[in-house]
Amino acid sequence: MSQAADRVDAQTAARPGAPTTHPEFDRLVRTMWRLRQPDGCPWDREQTHRSITKNMVEEAYEAVEAIEADDTAHLVEELGDVLEQVVLHAQIAADDGAFTIDDVVRGLNEKLVRRHPHVFGEHAAASDGGEVVDIWDDVKAAERAAAGEDERPQGLLDSVPRSLPALMQCQKISKRAAKAGFEWRSVEGVWDKVAEERAEFEREASGSPERAAEFGDLLFSLVNVARWEGIDAEEALAGANRKFRRRWSRVEELARERGLEAESLGDDLLNELWERAKAEEKA
Repeated sequence: MSQAADRVDAQTAARPGAPTTHPEFDRLVRTMWRLRQPDGCPWDREQTHRSITKNMVEEAYEAVEAIEADDTAHLVEELGDVLEQVVLHAQIAADDGAFTIDDVVRGLNEKLVRRHPHVFGEHAAASDGGEVVDIWDDVKAAERAAAGEDERPQGLLDSVPRSLPALMQCQKISKRAAKAGFEWRSVEGVWDKVAEERAEFEREASGSPERAAEFGDLLFSLVNVARWEGIDAEEALAGANRKFRRRWSRVEELARERGLEAESLGDDLLNELWERAKAEEKA
Protein backbone atom coordinates (compact mmCIF):
# COMPACT_ATOMS: atom_id res chain seq x y z
CA MET A 1 0.00 0.00 0.00
CA SER A 2 1.20 3.53 -0.77
CA GLN A 3 2.49 5.81 1.98
CA ALA A 4 -0.45 8.16 1.38
CA ALA A 5 -2.95 5.33 1.82
CA ASP A 6 -1.13 4.19 4.98
CA ARG A 7 -1.28 7.70 6.40
CA VAL A 8 -4.95 8.14 5.55
CA ASP A 9 -5.84 4.75 7.03
CA ALA A 10 -4.04 5.53 10.29
CA GLN A 11 -5.83 8.86 10.58
CA THR A 12 -9.22 7.37 9.69
CA ALA A 13 -8.83 4.38 12.01
CA ALA A 14 -8.30 6.77 14.91
CA ARG A 15 -11.69 8.39 14.36
CA PRO A 16 -14.53 7.37 16.70
CA GLY A 17 -16.87 4.92 14.99
CA ALA A 18 -14.43 3.98 12.21
CA PRO A 19 -14.92 0.39 10.97
CA THR A 20 -12.31 -2.09 12.15
CA THR A 21 -12.34 -5.69 10.97
CA HIS A 22 -14.65 -7.55 8.59
CA PRO A 23 -14.44 -11.27 9.43
CA GLU A 24 -17.45 -12.09 7.25
CA PHE A 25 -15.59 -10.80 4.20
CA ASP A 26 -12.67 -13.13 4.96
CA ARG A 27 -15.13 -16.01 5.31
CA LEU A 28 -16.55 -15.20 1.89
CA VAL A 29 -13.08 -15.17 0.30
CA ARG A 30 -12.27 -18.55 1.86
CA THR A 31 -15.61 -20.01 0.74
CA MET A 32 -14.98 -18.91 -2.85
CA TRP A 33 -11.47 -20.37 -2.71
CA ARG A 34 -12.94 -23.67 -1.49
CA LEU A 35 -15.54 -23.76 -4.28
CA ARG A 36 -12.74 -23.49 -6.85
CA GLN A 37 -10.68 -26.34 -5.33
CA PRO A 38 -10.44 -29.71 -7.12
CA ASP A 39 -13.05 -31.17 -4.75
CA GLY A 40 -15.21 -28.04 -4.90
CA CYS A 41 -18.08 -27.13 -7.21
CA PRO A 42 -17.72 -28.20 -10.87
CA TRP A 43 -19.61 -25.11 -12.09
CA ASP A 44 -17.43 -22.66 -10.13
CA ARG A 45 -14.23 -24.43 -11.25
CA GLU A 46 -15.26 -24.20 -14.91
CA GLN A 47 -15.89 -20.46 -14.95
CA THR A 48 -13.64 -17.91 -16.65
CA HIS A 49 -13.74 -14.13 -16.72
CA ARG A 50 -15.55 -14.25 -20.06
CA SER A 51 -18.03 -16.96 -19.15
CA ILE A 52 -19.54 -14.91 -16.30
CA THR A 53 -19.40 -11.45 -17.88
CA LYS A 54 -23.16 -11.39 -18.37
CA ASN A 55 -23.67 -12.42 -14.74
CA MET A 56 -21.87 -9.30 -13.55
CA VAL A 57 -24.16 -7.09 -15.63
CA GLU A 58 -27.33 -8.93 -14.61
CA GLU A 59 -26.51 -8.76 -10.89
CA ALA A 60 -25.75 -5.03 -11.11
CA TYR A 61 -29.10 -4.37 -12.79
CA GLU A 62 -30.93 -6.43 -10.17
CA ALA A 63 -29.28 -4.34 -7.44
CA VAL A 64 -30.43 -1.18 -9.22
CA GLU A 65 -33.97 -2.58 -9.36
CA ALA A 66 -33.93 -3.14 -5.59
CA ILE A 67 -32.74 0.43 -5.06
CA GLU A 68 -35.48 1.85 -7.26
CA ALA A 69 -38.06 -0.24 -5.38
CA ASP A 70 -36.75 1.00 -2.00
CA ASP A 71 -36.54 -2.68 -1.03
CA THR A 72 -33.80 -2.74 1.59
CA ALA A 73 -34.00 -6.46 2.32
CA HIS A 74 -33.74 -7.28 -1.38
CA LEU A 75 -30.89 -4.80 -1.78
CA VAL A 76 -28.85 -6.64 0.86
CA GLU A 77 -29.22 -9.84 -1.17
CA GLU A 78 -28.49 -8.21 -4.52
CA LEU A 79 -25.41 -6.37 -3.27
CA GLY A 80 -24.22 -9.74 -2.01
CA ASP A 81 -24.70 -11.16 -5.51
CA VAL A 82 -22.67 -8.28 -6.98
CA LEU A 83 -19.94 -8.89 -4.40
CA GLU A 84 -19.97 -12.58 -5.28
CA GLN A 85 -19.10 -11.66 -8.85
CA VAL A 86 -16.18 -9.49 -7.70
CA VAL A 87 -14.81 -12.19 -5.41
CA LEU A 88 -15.27 -14.92 -8.03
CA HIS A 89 -13.45 -12.91 -10.70
CA ALA A 90 -10.64 -12.23 -8.22
CA GLN A 91 -10.38 -15.94 -7.34
CA ILE A 92 -10.28 -16.91 -11.02
CA ALA A 93 -7.40 -14.45 -11.45
CA ALA A 94 -5.66 -15.75 -8.31
CA ASP A 95 -5.89 -19.32 -9.60
CA ASP A 96 -4.26 -18.10 -12.84
CA GLY A 97 -1.53 -16.27 -10.91
CA ALA A 98 -2.68 -12.89 -12.23
CA PHE A 99 -3.86 -11.02 -9.11
CA THR A 100 -5.77 -11.54 -5.85
CA ILE A 101 -8.71 -9.95 -4.06
CA ASP A 102 -6.16 -8.10 -1.91
CA ASP A 103 -4.74 -6.50 -5.06
CA VAL A 104 -8.24 -5.42 -6.07
CA VAL A 105 -9.05 -3.88 -2.68
CA ARG A 106 -5.61 -2.28 -2.31
CA GLY A 107 -5.79 -0.71 -5.75
CA LEU A 108 -9.30 0.61 -5.12
CA ASN A 109 -8.36 2.12 -1.76
CA GLU A 110 -5.27 3.82 -3.17
CA LYS A 111 -7.31 5.23 -6.05
CA LEU A 112 -9.97 6.58 -3.67
CA VAL A 113 -7.28 8.33 -1.61
CA ARG A 114 -5.52 9.64 -4.72
CA ARG A 115 -8.71 10.95 -6.31
CA HIS A 116 -9.95 12.73 -3.18
CA PRO A 117 -7.17 15.26 -2.50
CA HIS A 118 -9.89 17.63 -1.25
CA VAL A 119 -10.49 15.17 1.62
CA PHE A 120 -7.17 13.39 2.18
CA GLY A 121 -4.63 15.74 0.63
CA GLU A 122 -3.60 19.37 0.61
CA HIS A 123 -6.21 20.46 -1.92
CA ALA A 124 -8.78 22.93 -0.62
CA ALA A 125 -12.13 21.42 0.29
CA ALA A 126 -14.54 21.18 -2.65
CA SER A 127 -17.64 23.36 -2.43
CA ASP A 128 -19.93 21.18 -4.55
CA GLY A 129 -20.18 18.04 -6.66
CA GLY A 130 -19.26 19.87 -9.86
CA GLU A 131 -15.94 20.98 -8.39
CA VAL A 132 -15.27 17.41 -7.27
CA VAL A 133 -15.73 16.19 -10.86
CA ASP A 134 -13.20 18.79 -12.05
CA ILE A 135 -10.74 17.57 -9.40
CA TRP A 136 -11.25 13.98 -10.53
CA ASP A 137 -10.58 14.95 -14.15
CA ASP A 138 -7.32 16.66 -13.14
CA VAL A 139 -6.20 13.68 -11.06
CA LYS A 140 -7.04 11.21 -13.82
CA ALA A 141 -5.10 13.32 -16.35
CA ALA A 142 -2.10 13.27 -14.00
CA GLU A 143 -2.44 9.48 -13.63
CA ARG A 144 -2.43 9.04 -17.40
CA ALA A 145 0.65 11.24 -17.72
CA ALA A 146 2.46 9.30 -14.99
CA ALA A 147 1.61 6.04 -16.75
CA GLY A 148 3.01 7.37 -20.01
CA GLU A 149 -0.35 7.28 -21.72
CA ASP A 150 0.09 10.87 -22.92
CA GLU A 151 2.76 9.59 -25.30
CA ARG A 152 -0.02 8.58 -27.66
CA PRO A 153 -2.91 10.86 -28.62
CA GLN A 154 -5.90 10.46 -26.32
CA GLY A 155 -9.21 10.83 -28.13
CA LEU A 156 -11.94 12.85 -26.47
CA LEU A 157 -14.25 9.83 -26.24
CA ASP A 158 -11.65 7.10 -25.66
CA SER A 159 -12.29 6.87 -21.92
CA VAL A 160 -16.05 6.35 -22.34
CA PRO A 161 -16.54 2.56 -22.14
CA ARG A 162 -18.08 1.11 -25.29
CA SER A 163 -19.73 -1.57 -23.13
CA LEU A 164 -21.99 0.97 -21.40
CA PRO A 165 -25.73 0.72 -22.16
CA ALA A 166 -26.40 2.66 -25.35
CA LEU A 167 -28.49 5.39 -23.71
CA MET A 168 -25.95 6.02 -20.96
CA GLN A 169 -23.08 6.01 -23.48
CA CYS A 170 -24.97 8.51 -25.63
CA GLN A 171 -25.32 10.89 -22.67
CA LYS A 172 -21.63 10.73 -21.86
CA ILE A 173 -20.24 11.16 -25.37
CA SER A 174 -22.65 13.99 -26.28
CA LYS A 175 -21.75 15.81 -23.06
CA ARG A 176 -18.04 15.53 -23.81
CA ALA A 177 -18.50 16.71 -27.37
CA ALA A 178 -20.49 19.70 -26.08
CA LYS A 179 -17.71 20.62 -23.63
CA ALA A 180 -15.30 20.60 -26.59
CA GLY A 181 -17.51 23.13 -28.40
CA PHE A 182 -19.53 20.79 -30.63
CA GLU A 183 -22.84 22.15 -29.43
CA TRP A 184 -26.10 23.83 -30.46
CA ARG A 185 -26.69 27.45 -29.50
CA SER A 186 -30.04 26.72 -27.86
CA VAL A 187 -32.40 23.88 -27.08
CA GLU A 188 -34.56 25.04 -29.99
CA GLY A 189 -31.68 24.09 -32.27
CA VAL A 190 -31.69 20.61 -30.80
CA TRP A 191 -35.44 20.29 -31.42
CA ASP A 192 -34.81 21.35 -35.03
CA LYS A 193 -32.29 18.51 -35.26
CA VAL A 194 -34.90 16.09 -33.88
CA ALA A 195 -37.32 17.20 -36.62
CA GLU A 196 -34.59 16.80 -39.24
CA GLU A 197 -33.72 13.29 -38.06
CA ARG A 198 -37.40 12.30 -37.96
CA ALA A 199 -37.83 13.44 -41.56
CA GLU A 200 -34.78 11.40 -42.60
CA PHE A 201 -36.14 8.39 -40.74
CA GLU A 202 -39.51 8.63 -42.48
CA ARG A 203 -37.86 8.86 -45.93
CA GLU A 204 -36.25 5.43 -45.58
CA ALA A 205 -38.03 2.20 -46.47
CA SER A 206 -39.79 0.44 -43.63
CA GLY A 207 -37.74 -2.45 -42.26
CA SER A 208 -34.55 -1.33 -43.99
CA PRO A 209 -31.13 -1.04 -42.28
CA GLU A 210 -31.11 2.63 -43.31
CA ARG A 211 -34.37 3.27 -41.44
CA ALA A 212 -32.96 1.58 -38.34
CA ALA A 213 -29.82 3.76 -38.55
CA GLU A 214 -31.91 6.91 -38.87
CA PHE A 215 -33.96 5.86 -35.85
CA GLY A 216 -30.71 5.67 -33.92
CA ASP A 217 -29.87 9.23 -35.00
CA LEU A 218 -33.34 10.34 -33.88
CA LEU A 219 -32.81 8.80 -30.44
CA PHE A 220 -29.38 10.41 -30.20
CA SER A 221 -30.92 13.82 -30.86
CA LEU A 222 -33.61 13.28 -28.22
CA VAL A 223 -30.93 12.44 -25.65
CA ASN A 224 -29.35 15.81 -26.41
CA VAL A 225 -32.70 17.48 -25.74
CA ALA A 226 -32.64 15.81 -22.33
CA ARG A 227 -29.09 17.05 -21.72
CA TRP A 228 -30.12 20.62 -22.51
CA GLU A 229 -33.10 20.32 -20.19
CA GLY A 230 -30.99 18.91 -17.36
CA ILE A 231 -32.78 15.58 -17.56
CA ASP A 232 -31.03 12.25 -17.04
CA ALA A 233 -32.29 10.37 -20.10
CA GLU A 234 -31.52 6.96 -18.60
CA GLU A 235 -33.51 7.72 -15.45
CA ALA A 236 -36.31 9.35 -17.44
CA LEU A 237 -36.75 6.24 -19.58
CA ALA A 238 -36.48 4.00 -16.52
CA GLY A 239 -39.24 6.06 -14.91
CA ALA A 240 -41.42 5.67 -18.00
CA ASN A 241 -40.84 1.91 -17.89
CA ARG A 242 -41.86 1.77 -14.24
CA LYS A 243 -44.96 3.84 -14.95
CA PHE A 244 -46.00 1.58 -17.84
CA ARG A 245 -45.45 -1.55 -15.74
CA ARG A 246 -47.50 -0.08 -12.90
CA ARG A 247 -50.42 0.90 -15.15
CA TRP A 248 -50.39 -2.37 -17.05
CA SER A 249 -50.47 -4.28 -13.77
CA ARG A 250 -53.55 -2.27 -12.79
CA VAL A 251 -55.19 -3.01 -16.16
CA GLU A 252 -54.67 -6.72 -15.50
CA GLU A 253 -56.29 -6.34 -12.06
CA LEU A 254 -59.27 -4.50 -13.50
CA ALA A 255 -59.67 -7.14 -16.21
CA ARG A 256 -59.60 -9.97 -13.67
CA GLU A 257 -62.30 -8.20 -11.65
CA ARG A 258 -64.48 -8.66 -14.73
CA GLY A 259 -63.48 -12.29 -15.13
CA LEU A 260 -61.30 -11.47 -18.14
CA GLU A 261 -57.63 -11.63 -19.12
CA ALA A 262 -55.94 -8.47 -20.40
CA GLU A 263 -54.61 -10.31 -23.45
CA SER A 264 -58.17 -11.12 -24.58
CA LEU A 265 -59.60 -7.60 -24.27
CA GLY A 266 -60.72 -5.75 -27.37
CA ASP A 267 -59.18 -2.39 -28.22
CA ASP A 268 -62.04 -0.35 -26.83
CA LEU A 269 -62.17 -2.11 -23.45
CA LEU A 270 -58.38 -2.20 -23.18
CA ASN A 271 -58.17 1.55 -23.77
CA GLU A 272 -60.97 2.13 -21.28
CA LEU A 273 -59.15 0.21 -18.55
CA TRP A 274 -55.88 1.92 -19.43
CA GLU A 275 -57.44 5.36 -19.07
CA ARG A 276 -58.99 4.29 -15.76
CA ALA A 277 -55.57 3.15 -14.49
CA LYS A 278 -54.10 6.51 -15.49
CA ALA A 279 -56.93 8.41 -13.83
CA GLU A 280 -56.51 6.47 -10.58
CA GLU A 281 -52.83 7.47 -10.43
CA LYS A 282 -53.68 11.13 -10.84
CA ALA A 283 -56.55 11.07 -8.31
